[in-house]
Amino acid sequence: MKRAYYILLAMALLCVACNFKLKPSEDEERASRIEVQRYDRLESRYLTTGDYSALQQMNTDYPMETRMLIEDMMKLGQVNDPEINSKFLRFFQDTLLQTIIMDAETEFANMKDINRDLDNAVTQLEKLLPGIKIPTFYAQISALNQSIVVGEQTVGISLDKYLGENYQPYLRFYSAEQRRSMARRFVVPDAISFYLLSLYPLNNYEEATQEERDMHMGRVMWVTNKALGRQFFKTPYTAKVDRYMKQHPKTSIKALLSS
Repeated sequence: MKRAYYILLAMALLCVACNFKLKPSEDEERASRIEVQRYDRLESRYLTTGDYSALQQMNTDYPMETRMLIEDMMKLGQVNDPEINSKFLRFFQDTLLQTIIMDAETEFANMKDINRDLDNAVTQLEKLLPGIKIPTFYAQISALNQSIVVGEQTVGISLDKYLGENYQPYLRFYSAEQRRSMARRFVVPDAISFYLLSLYPLNNYEEATQEERDMHMGRVMWVTNKALGRQFFKTPYTAKVDRYMKQHPKTSIKALLSS
């Protein structure tokens, strides 16, 4: 009888241990709720090998992303142009661009840290701005065009713009100040801040003074800091917003961004 009791006790302890071991897996599953879609891998396959099946998948699975990349960012022409695929491929045959593609795919072969940080930031955003629509995030190679491009419920991240401030090809085209933000650690803060900026643009931007533009960007950066859970962006304008929000604790995040 005692032997049976000890066996049952051992089994119960084993079940408890199993439950404890499951917890990290549950956390990992939650952390993958937001995951950057790897459009860049299809793009890279086509642009480095000419694999037509990769191009077909780009057009089938990511039609809007492909249109934005070719027409709006690279300005190569219309996607329905019979010659556009050849133009797209030829443009990237430049030796430097081929090197950048390979370096970007190597640097971002693993994006678990970015997926985790994005998920945490988005979770906080949902608390700060109840009802906010969450976009789809995807990675691309943009031939050193815009770092972040926001579409209709999508946010495109140009991996080739985040290869590190000391990345050799950058030295030819960008100042030290510009290169400072061209590093992996800026991917998530940039993605969040530019998406917020698309939702809460500055009214009458063209007529606004530089002070008004900087102040609005300060508001967006301050909210991004809140979503990140740390002071990533540190500017005189984020400091002003911080002081204001401490003095006006009843001001909502939405009211701040809309002001």
